[in-house]
Formats: sequence, C-alpha cells, structure tokens
Amino acid sequence: MSPPSLIDAHPNLAGAAPLALSYELFPPRSPAAAETLWTTIAELEATSPDYVSVTYGASGSNRGTAVELVRRLVQETSLRPLAHLTCVGNTPQELAEIIGELLDVGVRGILALRGDQPRDGELPADGSLRYAQDLIELIRRVEQRRSALLCAGKVAVGVAAYPTRHPESPSEAHDVEVLLAKQRSGADFAITQVFFHTEQYAQLLTRARRAGVTIPIVPGVMPLTSIRRLTRLGELTGVEPAPELIEKLSAAETDAERNRIGVAATVDLANAALDAGAPGLHLYTFNEHASALDVLDKLALPRPHRAGNRTGAARRGAGQQLAS
Repeated sequence: MSPPSLIDAHPNLAGAAPLALSYELFPPRSPAAAETLWTTIAELEATSPDYVSVTYGASGSNRGTAVELVRRLVQETSLRPLAHLTCVGNTPQELAEIIGELLDVGVRGILALRGDQPRDGELPADGSLRYAQDLIELIRRVEQRRSALLCAGKVAVGVAAYPTRHPESPSEAHDVEVLLAKQRSGADFAITQVFFHTEQYAQLLTRARRAGVTIPIVPGVMPLTSIRRLTRLGELTGVEPAPELIEKLSAAETDAERNRIGVAATVDLANAALDAGAPGLHLYTFNEHASALDVLDKLALPRPHRAGNRTGAARRGAGQQLAS
C-alpha cells in the first residue's frame, strides 16, 4: 500500500479560495459608444476583476470590432479578456483561424458558445459546427498544436449554463446533460445566463452536481434596475422577472429611487447565489458601470489584494478624472 499523500493529509493547506469577480462587455457600435465604453472600462479596471468577457455577434457579425476591443484590452489595460466565440454557421477551418487570431493578440480565455440559429431560416454552410461541445474540442486541438507557444499560459475554456430551461430545450435535466457533455469535451468552467429568482442558482447547482458536473459554475447577475431591459431579457429567456420587482420599479418616482430598488434586489440575488456556494460573480454590465459598481459596493466581496487596487471613493474619483 502506498503511503498517504501529504496533500491529502492536509486538506485545508491552501485555505479557502477567494471569490472570483468578472464583468461582461460588448464591442461598441459607434464612436460615441466607444468613448463611453472606455470610461466604463477604466472604472471596472480599478476594481481588479479576474477577467472581463467580450461578446461576439451572431455568426461573427462584429468579429472585427470584437477582436479589436480584445486587442486593446490586452495591450492598453491590466484586464484579462475572456473572448466569446460562437460556432453556428462557421466551419472548423474558419473557427480555427479565429481562435488563432485571438491567441495571437494575447487571449488566454475563450467562452465557447453555440450561438443563435439563423432567424431567416437559412441553413448553415455544409461542414459548419452545430454545438458548443464541438467548438470546445476544436479549441483544444488548436491549443495542442500551439503547446510550445502557450507553455506560460494555457487556454481556459468557459461555457454557458442555464438556471432555467433553455428556450429550445425539452427540460432542465436535458440542459444539465448538455453541460456535462461540455465538461467532457474539455470545458474548465461555466457562467450562467441571467436569472431573476433567488432560488434558481442553488437549484441549478444541485441538478448539476447530482449529474456529475464538477467544474465551477459562476452565477451571471445583471443589475435589476431597468424595466425595459428586464422585460426584454424575460422575453428572450422565457423567464418572467418577479412581478413585485417590476411593480416597485414602475412605482419609483425618480431614477435614484429606481436604482436603489434594483440594486437591492440584485444584491439579494447575488447573496443567495454566494450562500449556495457560488465561486464568484459575473456581472452583466451592458457597458454601463454605475449600477454594477453600486452592487459591488454593497456586496463587499472578499477579494485578493493586488497592487494598485482601488475601491470606493478612490475608484470613483479616478474614473471622474479619466472622463474629464
């Protein structure tokens, strides 16, 4: 019998892991939007997130602006970009080229997504990939071919998880089976789509762990401050926001009151996920920093200290100087 491992004999050797923090951004659609985005980036950077995800349009419709934003994040900021990549409508050859392009600009994290099916009924090109797990396997093949180049920074692959049934799925159990297949294909972690009820993340975690999913599942939380955005996302996800929250937001007489109500509801949602064992939080910013930072201020997440990390008034003051 082999002797017991020293690591096994000291299960708490490394202590508890700090909570992860990340944000989602999308490429700007105009010069004015770009200026606003870079003010937001400066504000978010001051909180020392672990990474920021950058979305990718359907079938790569904004590929150029997405890759340019990623490149600037790598070269001009301290932020680590997690590049979204969708596979529907693209062949392995096309996707391998895009993956190589992302790696060449310094990306070491990719969120592998299926992407939306064409709305015009057009059939995908022959040989194009159909599922996120196919994209994960392709990323791993490209990574393997570049092993010598990536020895100081292997690729982390993330995927989407669904706290409620995907609109195209027959059941929540099927969604978990899909998540398990993504893990088997090489996914390292998952980020959830938006959810609106405090129990939904815990229920997803229970279903996933029982099915054998072991990768971290990070809750994706959006500031619940905009009635229009809540309504729209409810339509897209098929999950209605809490009626009482919509009523409170609608009854608010000022933007400040509406923001206070929405931030409080978001904090409740985030705290419920953390209490259920979430390894961190991913905040959907919609390229706006104010509400996201209000949520972060009230959560007081335990975060590792990093040189240059600023919080509170110092953080906001820096953002005001950059914007002036």
